[in-house]
Amino acid sequence: MKIGKIPGDKLEEIVLKKIGQRRKEVLIHAGIGEDSAVVDLEEGLLVISSDPITGASQNTGYLAVHVACNDLAATGAEPVGIQVVLLLPPATTDQDIAALMEEIDTTARSINVEILGGHTEVLSAVSKPIITITAVGRVARGKYVASGGALPGDDLILTKGVGIEGTYILANDYRELLLKKGVSPKIISAARKYGEKLSVIEEGLLAAGYGANAMHDVTEGGLYGALEELSRASGLGFNLYLDNLPVPEETEVISRAMGIDPAGLISSGSMLISIPDGEGLIKELSKKGIIAARIGEIVEGGRFIIQKDGRWERFKWSGKDELWRLME
Repeated sequence: MKIGKIPGDKLEEIVLKKIGQRRKEVLIHAGIGEDSAVVDLEEGLLVISSDPITGASQNTGYLAVHVACNDLAATGAEPVGIQVVLLLPPATTDQDIAALMEEIDTTARSINVEILGGHTEVLSAVSKPIITITAVGRVARGKYVASGGALPGDDLILTKGVGIEGTYILANDYRELLLKKGVSPKIISAARKYGEKLSVIEEGLLAAGYGANAMHDVTEGGLYGALEELSRASGLGFNLYLDNLPVPEETEVISRAMGIDPAGLISSGSMLISIPDGEGLIKELSKKGIIAARIGEIVEGGRFIIQKDGRWERFKWSGKDELWRLME
């Protein structure tokens, strides 16, 4: 198989169709575009999500915590705790493990999340550390948000901008290459601070309370991947206004130098929100210092990319994140 996420059609065929058991307590089941499960425990709703970190070589503990907890935020849930699975190569030292756990713990503390346990193992089958985190959170009954809840006429809102996490990874892991390609040290230094933007917990909880119908954190595949999954989950189409995309300066410069499309670049730190009153939400987010933009709307028809001059084309996505394409 090719590196990256298994395509949606194949995932449906060889993974999701093999899951047969359904319990009445489960309100959101495993499905295309749904990154978290929601379970009714009578006293409240439990939200669970798991994610690995595979595309970065630096700050992996930091990234792993935020990526997993962001999935919970996309349901409007408050993260409570995480379980950490570390699969490590034989060359790993005690000091390596201690440093990694300190990074994970520091990150978890910063968002008031407890490490609940997990599993640590050294394996000859892996060549670099693989971190998988399962995040557990809570949300009040009737207040959760599903990726499949979008409705025709909803505004599509994007927070912070495209390519946030990818810009951060490239600046940290590919600094020398970026310098050779003419990217200034100032731009690289600024991009390395994008780690401060990776959590979407605040905007997720705010948007859920403001009436979001659907949300999806923008991870692998970038904005294109998030649109693909939200659209499939809701069974609806969308219009994407390409010229409205917020592209941070550092992301634009680094993407141009590396020959990649920032809208297809992994972007933990951005939340895609489907909501009736997009402008009202943008104003509420701005009060918290969170930049957001209306980038399109949900429609009943097809999926289109529209430019300012009126030109349009059908939305087509390769299914591969720009970071993976670059690494290959």
